[in-house]
This record gives sequence, structure tokens and C-alpha cells, in this order.
Amino acid sequence: MLDLTRRKKVVILIIIDSLLLIIANIASYYFMKPFVSIPMNFMRLSVLLSVTFYLIFGFVFRVFSRINRYTNLSEMIAIFLALSFSSILSIAFFFFGDENYSLRMTIFTYFLTLSSIISSRLLWRLYIEKKNSRYLTTDATKNTMIVGAGEGGRILYNSLLGSKTANEINVIGFVDDDPNKKNTYLSGKKVFGNISQLPELVNKYEIKMITIAIPSLSRKKLREIFEAIEPLHVKVNTMPSMEEMASGKISMSRLKKIDVVDLLGRDEVQLDIASIKDQITAKTILVTGAGGSIGSEICRQVIEFNPRRLILVGHGENSIYLIDRELRNNYKLSETEIIPIIADVQDRDKIFEIMHSYRPEIVYHAAAHKHVPLMEYNPREAVKNNIYGSKNVAEAAKSAQVKNFVMVSTDKANNPPNVMGATKRIAEMIVTGLNEEGFTKFSAVRFGNVLGSRGSVIPVFREQIAKGGPITVTDFRMTRYFMTIPEASRLVIQSGALAKGGEIFILDMSEPVKIVDLAKNMIRLSGYSEDEIEIVETGIRPGEKLYEELLLDKERNDNAIFEKIFVGNINGYTFEDVMNFVNNLPENDIELAKLVVGFANSSNK
Repeated sequence: MLDLTRRKKVVILIIIDSLLLIIANIASYYFMKPFVSIPMNFMRLSVLLSVTFYLIFGFVFRVFSRINRYTNLSEMIAIFLALSFSSILSIAFFFFGDENYSLRMTIFTYFLTLSSIISSRLLWRLYIEKKNSRYLTTDATKNTMIVGAGEGGRILYNSLLGSKTANEINVIGFVDDDPNKKNTYLSGKKVFGNISQLPELVNKYEIKMITIAIPSLSRKKLREIFEAIEPLHVKVNTMPSMEEMASGKISMSRLKKIDVVDLLGRDEVQLDIASIKDQITAKTILVTGAGGSIGSEICRQVIEFNPRRLILVGHGENSIYLIDRELRNNYKLSETEIIPIIADVQDRDKIFEIMHSYRPEIVYHAAAHKHVPLMEYNPREAVKNNIYGSKNVAEAAKSAQVKNFVMVSTDKANNPPNVMGATKRIAEMIVTGLNEEGFTKFSAVRFGNVLGSRGSVIPVFREQIAKGGPITVTDFRMTRYFMTIPEASRLVIQSGALAKGGEIFILDMSEPVKIVDLAKNMIRLSGYSEDEIEIVETGIRPGEKLYEELLLDKERNDNAIFEKIFVGNINGYTFEDVMNFVNNLPENDIELAKLVVGFANSSNK
């Protein structure tokens, strides 16, 4: 079939509908002529008026701009309205025009045209669906069962019809736990029963793929469904989320693989982004570490609120180039001025120059060294970047009278046995200590491991699985708190809006996840069994802890200031004590590491 442009398709529709209108008028004329005296001139004028008025109202109700292979009630209503208004105008024209007109012929023409135009759309849809099913082959086609016979299931099934994936997927029917839906039909496909019947249905209909189409499904329920389906040895995926659809990242007809993120057993915290609109819109926002996992996501979410300027500060040339290009490509219509700056937070003069040149209202400080074992081998670099770098950015923000300063911290800053966590804890004390006097509101945000970030365990596991294993886990007892990159970034932005100054914000991250369970889930999601991909225990690396804690028990505050956001009762040393310590650190790596870890831990006592 020719690949027609949208304009050509509109022209073809106009021609077809006009021909159907002409034929309907002629047919009505000859059908009514034996019973009613109708002048030939009336028939000619009726053709002219009905076509003209229909085309006018056709454009008003967008009859010709709709995708006809998806014809449904909405398209039928548009045709009905266009024809109804055109017929009413035709009758009015004849009534006031002193013409010898036939009301019965006009009404008969209206019903005949309505049925023929709607029928043409439905026949085209049936033709497309039949045409696609004709090319289905047993080798390429996957018999598919859709879990969820609700609105999500209907939208997914209808979007697959006539799409590029139609020759790859043969939907057998639906399953749904609602007993009222059993043995009913949705879009012509049967609802067989509930999810517990899937093993029987998989064998009976040779199901190769199961697609979960319940957008509101909680992660806990998704995990339960996945664990029930996983032994069936079929491919499992989901329909895209509404967020992905809205952002244009994925089309409805492209099914999404279930990711290990979906199986964490806890739902993402949905923060009230609308409440921070006044804080960001038309303001100048600066993000350090803007090319990193967290920093770049903060930029993506901030630009949605149309700041006046978004300043991307980072040390890595390539990472800043990539986020700058991405934002410019995805937000071409945005009025936000994007300013990429290559700068190192350790360069105090440069950071002060940037702050005073652009005078941002909000600074999100995400630049840091985060790799625990790597910082054990390079303690001076951790101190220079995480402590001195944070001090430079915070003091520059205070000097430039920045309104809000939010530092991205980590759960590893709590009772840290390692250099990375210790440097982040000292940075927290510097940042919150600066809040004691002055205009700027300083705060920090602690959260756990970020899924999919650079250096996180998931990319490592994926690489090991791709090579055929083994997956290496340092200790089978090891647990970690996890959250997604968008969730972590939303927490940082929301916390900035909540800050009164001097707080360390903590997210209620529910239960920690065992790393070995994460590895097992990733193996299953990759289509392997634990017999095929081995999991090996390698021993804890330098600086690692078996269990991470967001707060010590004595630091906990059970009063949430926002849904699942708490403020830790963390005092530590005075700002002067911290500065005296920081300004007198030794050069020797071994002594430096020992002093930094000792000082950070003593601040919790």
C-alpha cells in the first residue's frame, strides 16, 4: 500500500465523502420521485448545499483529520454532528428561499448519508484489521494474553490493531480478577477468568507472551503477578506508563519490558511537584553535577516549570554536552535560557564568579564523588571534591545571596565506616552550619541507592548477565535502600520548597532490599534461570557496610513534614569546630582517611 501523507489522506476522505453525499442525494431523489413531485433543480441544489455545508462542518468537527483505522464512537459522533448541522442549514436555506423543496427527501438523504459515511469508516477499519491478520505467521506471531480487562487493556488492545506490531502479536483474550468480567467480551476478545487460571490458559492456547495492562497497579501487586507468571516460562511485559506516553518516550503499541525497578515491592513516592511551581517558574536555577545521574534528572524536572535560566555546571565536558543537547532538543519551545558551564567545584574563584555573574535564586548541589571503594583508595580526592568543593559552592551561594541551597547527600553519611560517607557527613555539617546566619536557606537531602545511576549495582549486574555470568555479590546478607532516579530528583526539588533552613531531609524508604534478591530478579527478567547464571559471593570491599541506615535511632523524628518526608534531628559539631577541623587536615592519605572517618562518626555521638 502507498505510504500517503496526511494531506493526501485528507483529500481522499473529502472526495469519498463528497461522492457518498452525491450518490445519497441521487438515490433519494429517484427513490422518492414516484411518491413525491421533486424538481430536478431541487436535487441539483440539494447536492451542492449538502456537500458544501458538510465540508465546512467536517473541518469544524475535525472529521477528516482523524485516524480512520481506529474509528470508534468519537469519530462516529463527529460525523453525526457534521451531517446534522449541514442538513439543518440546508433545510433552513430551502425554507426561507421560496423554493419548492422536499423535506422528506432531505431527511431521507440525511439518514442515507449518515449510514453510508459511518459504514465506510467501519469497513476501512475491518479491512485494516483483516489485512494485518492475513500476514500473521505461526513462526513470527506470539499468542498473547492481556492481564487486565479494564480501560488500560482496552486502550492497549485497540492501539495494537493496525500498528506495526500487529503482525507480531495475536491477542487471544484477557484475564481479570474481577468476577463480574468473566466470560464477557472486551473489544471482541473474551475475558477468560482470573489470573490464577493463567497456567491452564497458557497450555491450552500456547501462549508465548503475557502483557500486564493495569496502569494503576502497585509494585507489590505487580511483583505478586510476576512471581505467579514467572514459572510458566513465557515472556512477560507491561503497557507503557502514562508518564512515558505523555513524555513521548514510548508509544502505546511498543510494549515495555518489566524492569527490576518494578519489582522492588514498594511504590515510588509521588511528591507534590505543583506546590513548587512558584519557587521555580521564571527564576534562575543552578545545578552542580548537572551531567550526572541525579543532576541531569533534576535539570529535566526543573525545566518543566519554565525557569528563566537553567545553569548546568559540571566538570565533565561530555556529560554537560549531552544534557545540554538533550534539553535543547526536547524543549525547543521553552523560553528557558540554558547555560552550560564547564567548571570544577574545587575551583573556588570560578565558582564564586559563576554565582555572582548569574545570581541564581536556587542552587541544587549534586556534584560529588560517590564510589565507596574508589574513595577508600583516593581519600584526598574525596576530601577535595566532597568537602572543599561543597564548602566552595555553599559559601559562594551565601555570598551571592542565593535564596535556597539544597545539597544532595546519601544514607552512607550516617555512622560512616568509609571515606566517601564521612566526607558527605562533614559536607552536611558545613552546609547546614552556614544556615546559622545570613539570607540563604541551606538544607541537605539524604536518600539511599539510586537505581540505574552510574556506578550503581544494576548496570554491573546487566553487564555480567550479558556475558553469561557469574553475578558477583559481595555478601549474600547485604541490604540496601533503593529508589529511582526521578524519585530521588523529585525529593531534592520538593525538599528545597519545604526548607526553612538547616534541615537534613530524610525519605521514608520502606524496607531495604537484599542485593542477592535483586540479582535473582534480574536473572529471571533476562530470561535465564539461576542454574544458567551463577551468583557468586566475593566478600565485602573496602569501606562497605552490610546494612545501610538513613538515621540512627536517636536521630529519628516520627513527625512527617510532608508525605513520607522527615527531618532528621542531627546537630553534630558547631560550624566553627567543623571549619577548624577541615582547615587543618593532613596530607598523608592513611592519616587523612582515619581522621575524616573518626570525626564524622564522633559528630553522631
